[in-house]
Amino acid sequence: MLLVLTLLAVLGWVGSDGQFLDQAQTALLRVQLRSRQTELQAPFSNEGTPTRFSIESGATAKQIAVDLVESELIGDAGLFLDYARVEGYDRQFQAGDYILDARQSIIEISEMLAGSIRSYIPFRSPAGARLEELAELIDSIDEFEFSGADFLALVDQGADLPVDLAAWAGIPAGASLEGYFYPDSYQLPLTISAEGLRDILLRTFRGGVGDNLRNAALERDLTLHQAVILASIVEREAVLWQEHKEIAGVYHNRLATGMRLEADPTVQYALHGERGDWWVKITQDDYRQVVSPYNTYLVEGLPPGPIASPSLSAILAAIYPAESDYFFFRATCDGSYTHLFAVSFEEHMANAC
Repeated sequence: MLLVLTLLAVLGWVGSDGQFLDQAQTALLRVQLRSRQTELQAPFSNEGTPTRFSIESGATAKQIAVDLVESELIGDAGLFLDYARVEGYDRQFQAGDYILDARQSIIEISEMLAGSIRSYIPFRSPAGARLEELAELIDSIDEFEFSGADFLALVDQGADLPVDLAAWAGIPAGASLEGYFYPDSYQLPLTISAEGLRDILLRTFRGGVGDNLRNAALERDLTLHQAVILASIVEREAVLWQEHKEIAGVYHNRLATGMRLEADPTVQYALHGERGDWWVKITQDDYRQVVSPYNTYLVEGLPPGPIASPSLSAILAAIYPAESDYFFFRATCDGSYTHLFAVSFEEHMANAC
C-alpha cells in the first residue's frame, strides 16, 4: 500500500488524508481486478431461470452482495463488492424489484442493479391473437405473479367492462374485451397485476386508435366496436398487411348488399379450440354444422364481437376500405400468401387451384 501511496503522490493526486486513502485503495482494487476479468465476466451458473431479486430502501452494497449469494445469483460477494466500488456502482444501487438470472455475470448484474440497465418484463401482444392465446402467453412468462386464468376472469364475457371505454367504443353490456388488447411490445413493471396488464393494454388501444378514427367510424354508420369486429376478421384473413384494405372492401360490399360475410376465421373462432388448436383448419361441413352466432356462413351481418386483436392497419382498413366491385377472394396457388379477388362467383371459382 505504501508503494501505491507514493506513486499517487508523484502523479499529483492530492486531497485530504481520507480522500487520498480512498483513491489509493480504489486504484489498487482496479489493478487487482484486471487479473480477475474472467471471473467478472463468467456467469455463476450455465443453468438457471429468471429470479425476482429485491433491494430494500437503505440496503448497503455489502447487504446486496450477501443477498445475491444467498439467492444463488453470484458466487463471490467480495468480488462483487470490489467491482461495484471500482465502478462507483456501490453508491448507485437502486431500491426496487429486478429480474436476474444466474446465467448473468457480475458485470451484468451490477449494471442492472445500478440502473444502467433497468429490469422489466417484456411482453408482446400479437396481432390476430384471441383472448385465450393471450392467457397462454401470460402463463408462459415466469415473471408474472398472476395466471392466464386470472387475466381471463377480468376480460372475458361477464366481466365488468371499464365504463369509459365501453361508452367510447360502443361495447355492449356483457361483452368481452376481445379485440381491445392493442398489438405492440410492452415493457411492464415487475410488480404488475392482472388488472394492471389489462389497463395498460386498453390505454394503449385507446391512445393508438384515438378519437379521430372513432369519429371516422361513426361517419360510416359504424360504432368503433363494429369497426373492431370487422378489423379482427380482416386481420385473421390477411397474411400480408398490404391486403387489409382490399379484403375489408370485399366485406363492406357484402354488408352493403345483405350478403353473408362467409369468413372462415369466424367459424374457427366458434369452434373455441375444441379440436386442439385455436385456428384449426375447417372443412366444408363446418360451414353448416358449426352452429354459433359467430359462424358468418349461417348468420347475416357482423358476428356479435371481435374474434381477435386487430392491428392498427386492420382497423384503418375496416374504416377506410378500398373501393372496388369485388365480392370474393381466395388464396393464390403459388404460396405467396396473397389473394385473388373476383367480382362474380363464376370468376371466383375460376381462381381455384
